[in-house]
Amino acid sequence: MHRYFRSALIVLGLLLLQTTFVPFLAIGGFVPDLLLVWVVYTAIRRGQTEAMTAGFLVGFLQDVAATQLLGLAALSKTVAGFLGGYFFNENKTDQTLGTSQFLLIVVICSLVHNVIYFVIFLQGAEVSLLWTTAQYTLATTAYTTALSALPMFAFSRKIRS
Repeated sequence: MHRYFRSALIVLGLLLLQTTFVPFLAIGGFVPDLLLVWVVYTAIRRGQTEAMTAGFLVGFLQDVAATQLLGLAALSKTVAGFLGGYFFNENKTDQTLGTSQFLLIVVICSLVHNVIYFVIFLQGAEVSLLWTTAQYTLATTAYTTALSALPMFAFSRKIRS
């Protein structure tokens, strides 16, 4: 029970950061997705089922707090949690989180998450769907991956000590 309470507090803190502070870090209109990094962390730490549940709940909270299409972030983060769960290995959790393997997993999950999100979000927009989706997906994935290096370095230090 303590673990879930702590996770809920972390998610609420990340949601608060994502909706208030992170928009100020925008580069060219693109922002990193802290909540996606949390879903990937959950997938590596606890497995596919918990990551999908966390992805849905986090995505739903993000939908309620900040987006226009209710359920879109919940769908894309659930799929990202499902995909990230394939990288769960109970015996190598800390090694995965503390190496560049974590960044690779974030890239894969973020690409899938962003393709799903932006293909649906941009429906009906007066822009080239393929070009705009690729642009938003690659930029957001790169920014999210760069930001996810911070927890990777923190876990890397934990492994060494």
